Amino acid sequence: MKLYIKNMVCSRCKMVVKSELEKLGLQLLAVDLGEVETIEPITAQKKNEIAEHLKCFGFELIDDKKSRVIDKIKTLIIELVHQQNAQINSNLSDYLSNHLAQDYSSLSNLFSEVEDTTIEKYFINQKIEKVKELLLYDELTLSEIAFQMNYSSVAYLSNQFKKVTGFSPSHYKQLKDKKRRQIEDL
Repeated sequence: MKLYIKNMVCSRCKMVVKSELEKLGLQLLAVDLGEVETIEPITAQKKNEIAEHLKCFGFELIDDKKSRVIDKIKTLIIELVHQQNAQINSNLSDYLSNHLAQDYSSLSNLFSEVEDTTIEKYFINQKIEKVKELLLYDELTLSEIAFQMNYSSVAYLSNQFKKVTGFSPSHYKQLKDKKRRQIEDL
């Protein structure tokens, strides 16, 4: 049986979910971002127990199809930005359509309707959070960050960064209290 889980966005999330479900006595076939497959069927009572247990770790079980699609969109974007450094061979709409085998306009409408923001804005916010992280590490120049994050120029990155955060990247770097947001809060 498949369980769909919200806020599973990284390999550590997969480890936590796997460990916690095994503690609850479940035998697992597979654990992927956003979904877990169990060997045996799960009763409604067991499902409630799992939901309560995972809630302690910031995860939620997803039951309806709309929520699953939105979670898959978010997971694909997070993987793209935080693990692949926003390197795609096509545009974002084609990338999502191909991975989810759905028309982009329906994905976009659904996402906007439920999340109160566009897929593009969500993608930009994820990219800016990654840029903030890279700025904090202070290992790369702004030019290197722009290249790594697939921006066409440093000026474009700087303009987008300022639009989202209200600060230029260099001013942000100098701030004492750098406010980063958790991925799931974007």
